[in-house]
Amino acid sequence: MAGPDRPQLNQVFFPSSFQELFAAWTRFPDAAPFAGGTDLIRYQASRILTLPQNILSLDKIDELRRITRTERYLEIGAMVKLGDIIKLGKIVPEGLRRCLEGIGGPQLRFLATIGGNICTPNQRLDASAAMIALDAVYELRNATTARWISASRFSLLPGPLAFKPQELLTRIRIPLDQWNYTAYRKFGSRDSGKSGGALVFLIKNPKNVLADIRIVFAGERILRDKNNESLLIGKQLPLNRRDALDFVEHWKTCLSALDSPAPIIRSEILNFIESLIFYLAD
Repeated sequence: MAGPDRPQLNQVFFPSSFQELFAAWTRFPDAAPFAGGTDLIRYQASRILTLPQNILSLDKIDELRRITRTERYLEIGAMVKLGDIIKLGKIVPEGLRRCLEGIGGPQLRFLATIGGNICTPNQRLDASAAMIALDAVYELRNATTARWISASRFSLLPGPLAFKPQELLTRIRIPLDQWNYTAYRKFGSRDSGKSGGALVFLIKNPKNVLADIRIVFAGERILRDKNNESLLIGKQLPLNRRDALDFVEHWKTCLSALDSPAPIIRSEILNFIESLIFYLAD
């Protein structure tokens, strides 16, 4: 028993169903859901980890590990490891697969979960860029109901993730649209001290007409300019050079008005977007 001279012991619960999970969460409202634990470990230098008082391990809930595919969607449980998603191969949209391949090394990718990557509270990690660009939706559950929310609404910054109290990310549904061209780049790193992130670029161009274009950056901010994208939709490829210049100028104005990411990262983002857009104009 804990007393005035003895620290309280951590409690770890291992529910095997959603019913058990939410029953424990109701009893201990301060309990923290625990997946791969990589985000918790990343920010602790001591050999002895500081853990939440009450922990809800998600490891034994089989439903969170399921992967299903239909003609239109790929559905991934929140506890599926990043490495296992990569191993699915070409059924995973290229933008997402490349984002996941850019996260850490193989050991980290077989420990970290897709739900953990999406749900990091203080910034949006790499998978969020792909999820938003691909129009993914997330299933969020509490003890009584489930709801679906778009990746873009869930991940907006600044501000917290779009969780309601005692709500859990359970499934990710990703449309299996055909994109003609995908580009991805990772910027900066935590080790370098720069505020980095990841950018995903997608286009559809059937019969050399730009039918859709998506550019999404995820880091300390979510950056996307839908209005600017809409100005290029329907344009014949290669793009008119004036249209390409206007598009890049919009992004330059947007980035220059921000206080984050760091100036060097903003410059790298602009250069990358410029190279992609002028590739479409050549």
